[in-house]
Amino acid sequence: MNTGLKITAFAAAVAATFGTTYAVGASVDTVGKPVAHSEDHGDQPTKGERGEKGAADGDHTPGGLQIAADGYALDLRTPRAEAGDRTDLRFRILKSDSGRAVTAYARDHGKELHLIVASRDLTTYRHLHPTRSADGTWSVPATLPKAGDYRVFADFRPERAKEKVTLGADLAVTGAYAPAPTLAPAATAKLPGGYEVRLDGALTPGEPGELTLRVTRRGKPVTDLQPYLGAYGHLVALRSGDLAYLHVHPGGEPGDAGTEPGPEVSFTATAPSTGTYRLFLDFRHEGKVRTAPFTLRVGEGGGAAHETPTDGGSHGH
Repeated sequence: MNTGLKITAFAAAVAATFGTTYAVGASVDTVGKPVAHSEDHGDQPTKGERGEKGAADGDHTPGGLQIAADGYALDLRTPRAEAGDRTDLRFRILKSDSGRAVTAYARDHGKELHLIVASRDLTTYRHLHPTRSADGTWSVPATLPKAGDYRVFADFRPERAKEKVTLGADLAVTGAYAPAPTLAPAATAKLPGGYEVRLDGALTPGEPGELTLRVTRRGKPVTDLQPYLGAYGHLVALRSGDLAYLHVHPGGEPGDAGTEPGPEVSFTATAPSTGTYRLFLDFRHEGKVRTAPFTLRVGEGGGAAHETPTDGGSHGH
């Protein structure tokens, strides 16, 4: 049940380095405890994902690296939050030529817009589905557990547009900052409830490779995964450093007479270059969406091994 989708859009930059406290202006806040995260399915390439060769060669800007692109701009009305506190994230998608908010969208994977929030160190991840008011303002509650720099990604397709657009903006979370250790390659994710997800496979820069994710619970294969966003698995990939973004789904769909509901969900992926990639697999079982994180090193003898912690939070709908 391989997908025909390819991970093609990534670039390079440097993550921010912080002191012992992280603040915006004069505010200094303490870090709260971890918490927080979302759901339905259609595959449209984003502007930054089109053309494997072009993306790899720099002909296309990877998704999420720009706050404005392709005639649209992300207007983040909540550019800062406090660690551990519930914050209503509010934003609009504006038409660049007129400054007016977009109010008509095509549904993609069952939703008009997908919102991803990730910390720069890639240890905190949220997949949210906000609600839209009549004037085009989107909002969703989120609790981010620790201080630092975050990136907010809006993934959407305006009505009558042929392709999706992925825009990104920075979000500052204030509080006492504790640097996270460098992410080591990790191919096993152990989750609450006895779940374990194993990532098998490796990628070579510029070449398609298969990644298979196998879900077990208390040592037994999970063969009754439930549809989530119209598929049995949902993958987001971010490149360490600049957090270039890609939204990927399996090619098969529930009920297509060929896709089994577990225990394996497979993807075909092409990484454009050597580097470290953070993958987040969302899957649904027994009515709850769970997130399994992995760290994959591509090139230079890289690979994935062992387990890795992250705060994937809970999924809000």
